[in-house]
Amino acid sequence: MSELVTGEAVTLELRPARLPSRALAVLLDLVVAVAVYVAVTIALVASTSSLDGAAQTALTIATFVLVLVGGPIAVETLSHGRSLGKMACGLRVVRDDGGPIRFRHALVRGLIGVIEILMTFGVIACIASLVSARGRRLGDVFAGTLVVRERVPFSSAGFIPPPPPWLAGRFSGLDLSAVPDDLWLAVRQYLARTGQLDPRVGWAMAERLAGDVAARTGAPVPREVPPPAYLAAVLQERQAREAWRAFGGTAAADGAAGSVPGAPGAPAAAAQPSAPFVPPTAPPPPPSPGDRPEVPRDAAPEGRPGTGFVPPA
Repeated sequence: MSELVTGEAVTLELRPARLPSRALAVLLDLVVAVAVYVAVTIALVASTSSLDGAAQTALTIATFVLVLVGGPIAVETLSHGRSLGKMACGLRVVRDDGGPIRFRHALVRGLIGVIEILMTFGVIACIASLVSARGRRLGDVFAGTLVVRERVPFSSAGFIPPPPPWLAGRFSGLDLSAVPDDLWLAVRQYLARTGQLDPRVGWAMAERLAGDVAARTGAPVPREVPPPAYLAAVLQERQAREAWRAFGGTAAADGAAGSVPGAPGAPAAAAQPSAPFVPPTAPPPPPSPGDRPEVPRDAAPEGRPGTGFVPPA
């Protein structure tokens, strides 16, 4: 796998194309280009038979340059690195950082390809691809590009094991902003290949990666947590936070009650249901003078015993 990190901090795992698949793609492109060149040449010869030999030679050279040189450049630019041969073989030309190529990349690859593919029948391109660690020819080296495989078998893709259930939400308070993207990529690749490594080598790699992550977060690795489980839990926490940033605002706007576990700002527990709201009743109006009850004259005030004495009027 080729470890690439794009300018948007998106980690990519790309498999560089090998020489046989690249040679087959170039051969298919040359067959198509030669067929188009022959058809265009026949049409020009039939339509310019009245011209002199110098004019016909100039048209032949211009046709050669436009079809066999300009054609592949235009196709790779418009298709973002996927010519007809590369599409048939499942290949694509990308930049060194994994991004799509532009016109300048296709132009450099096309101009140098005339020398190392057309004029030398591909001998220089084959030698350069065999010497390069990523299988790049001279056009790729000068253009800063790489030919990668788009069709990777599913069985070759590593499965990242989930952390143990007892570590769910354990590291929700860690500050993961200082962990670089290349370290996350190393952790992800280790977890995807942990079953293929020797136990001692895998444990040593897990301790080293866990120490690097803990140094960036400022919190040591708990002693009771194994390094592989720590890496899996921290990686899951990062994925949960990315999901919260991507979908949390939409869910809040739609009034969703759920939250992403371990995401920053997520409530720790569900809110308890409150008592039903009862609107307050208005106090009764004061009684009018005509509605007041008559109090007996011998009634004693509240709290005092009656004596039966009536004061004189």
